[in-house]
Amino acid sequence: QVQLVESGGGSVQAGGSLRLSCAASGRTFSTYHMGWFRQAPGKEREFVAAINRSGGTTYYSDSVKGRFTISRDNAKNTAYLQMNSLKPEDTAVYYCAAVSPSGTSYYYTLRTAGEYHYWGQGTQVTVSS
Repeated sequence: QVQLVESGGGSVQAGGSLRLSCAASGRTFSTYHMGWFRQAPGKEREFVAAINRSGGTTYYSDSVKGRFTISRDNAKNTAYLQMNSLKPEDTAVYYCAAVSPSGTSYYYTLRTAGEYHYWGQGTQVTVSS
């Protein structure tokens, strides 16, 4: 029901910044909760940040809180991840994910990858020391 395309990844030195974008298809973007996850080589996919449909609620992993900011522009069908003060340990492929809570009473924590139904292709972020 929705297709996601990430962009904005690249290489940056420690302490630098990047802004990732997640462009979603369709006209129902505002009905989806959005999340960002990342996966480093040899490691499991991990939660980074999430934002609810309206943008009024956000969640962050402890490892990025205070450095990363998730946002969305429903008029542009786009979610963002502003990454500041980047560290080498932030190096990973970053994935955008979406889930619609419509039709269910399930409470989404938005911190678990299995809660999301749609995923982008990922964008590489490399942070050098």
